[in-house]
Amino acid sequence: MKKLGYILLLILAFGYFISCEDEKYLSSSDVKLGFSVDTVMFDTVFTTVGSTTQHLKIYNPYDQKVLISSVKLAKGEMSNFRLNINGVSANEVNDLEIAPFDSLYIFVEVTIDPSGQNLPLVVKDSIVFLTNSNKQDVDLVAWGQDFVLIKQQRLKNTTWTNEKPYLVYNYAFVDSNATLTIEPGTKIYFHKEAGLYVKGKVLAKGTVENPIVFHGDRLEDVYSNVPDQWNGILLYSGSLNNEFTNVEIKNANIGLQVGNIEDEGFATVKLSNTKIQNMAFAGIFAMKSEIVADNCLITNCGSFGVALLVGGSYEFNHSTIANYWGGYSSKVRTTPALWIQNFVTYKVDYIGDLSKANFGNCIIAGNIIDGNELLLGKKAEALFNYKFDKCLIQVADTFKTSNTDHFVNILKGLDPKFVDPYKKYNFELDTLSPAKDAGRLSIGRLVPTDLKGRDRLLDKGPDLGALERQEKKAK
Repeated sequence: MKKLGYILLLILAFGYFISCEDEKYLSSSDVKLGFSVDTVMFDTVFTTVGSTTQHLKIYNPYDQKVLISSVKLAKGEMSNFRLNINGVSANEVNDLEIAPFDSLYIFVEVTIDPSGQNLPLVVKDSIVFLTNSNKQDVDLVAWGQDFVLIKQQRLKNTTWTNEKPYLVYNYAFVDSNATLTIEPGTKIYFHKEAGLYVKGKVLAKGTVENPIVFHGDRLEDVYSNVPDQWNGILLYSGSLNNEFTNVEIKNANIGLQVGNIEDEGFATVKLSNTKIQNMAFAGIFAMKSEIVADNCLITNCGSFGVALLVGGSYEFNHSTIANYWGGYSSKVRTTPALWIQNFVTYKVDYIGDLSKANFGNCIIAGNIIDGNELLLGKKAEALFNYKFDKCLIQVADTFKTSNTDHFVNILKGLDPKFVDPYKKYNFELDTLSPAKDAGRLSIGRLVPTDLKGRDRLLDKGPDLGALERQEKKAK
């Protein structure tokens, strides 16, 4: 009997030992959970109060149990998302166990009212996992307003209308021999690192009252003037007869790239009443191409307002190229507002004839340290024809402008006196601006109304730049 009791005691002790072993969890701080995806994405286009569900699978890749200390939404109760964690409807669950080589599900639901204009196009949150003091997260992305989603699409002949905004995710690519037509009033928003890439042709013709807008997809006020939110628009060499009229391009890396080194031929584009503002690198970056630009406002870029390289043919009338970059970076800008060069060096020299780069009744200004907002560079073996006629150019006193083949009646080194180029991004002319009434009448007649549709031929002379100042008449 004593022997039997001793055996029973051993069995009980062994069972207790096993049960204790069962409670042990992998304790290493290097423990990492596996996930079925790194981003839970809701592609639903919401037309009314929208609600939809996606799921996420969490894996324990180890041969021991794992205890997740907490699973929760980063924004907590303020989130548009809701969770069901392993059968429990809650936005936070603690001490969640996963057996060896096992998994569990989290179901994610999102509810959004797309008519709420205070919401961004893209609503984001994340699920945060804490395991042995090791934090991991999975992003949640949903669309916050009603729109047409363009996601990695190659476009044939297509028309974008103004009925709903468009959201470009990754890219929209206009195929060779295809035309993308964009109606007045259309709004096109781009997600981070997305862009519009054109082998064919774009016809974007807005009106003064209903401009076409190309912006990043963060619509909150804090992002309204933040650069580098998307990649920009690229017209490949070979893309011909593009038109952008009454268009606003804002907050990208390069607003409009015209032409590229890799492809043969050149690109052509006509720009009228076009604003290109707040670019991380350049407003217009052109190579061996053709641009005709009237009433263009190109402002506040990290490197260049306009760069015209490897030759080409360019004509700018009544345009303002003003680079007052600041507030976005601690880096001091050392590059000019306008760069004209008949070559570019990338491993080797690429050289092209600059048949013309003509600027009439324009303003080239900014806040560069050395005062030279114009940089000219040429290789002698290629044409380098350029001319500034009745322009205000901010350059240092040492910058040579005596050659009348290139500089005709310019205002050299003067402050154009914009109303507020730094805080309010207002590039209207102050009443004391030297650019006021300073333009050549014959050029003004070529472009008789300004960027906002105002008559520039009503006073002593057309103002320089894209914006005509009209004094209020005394009552």
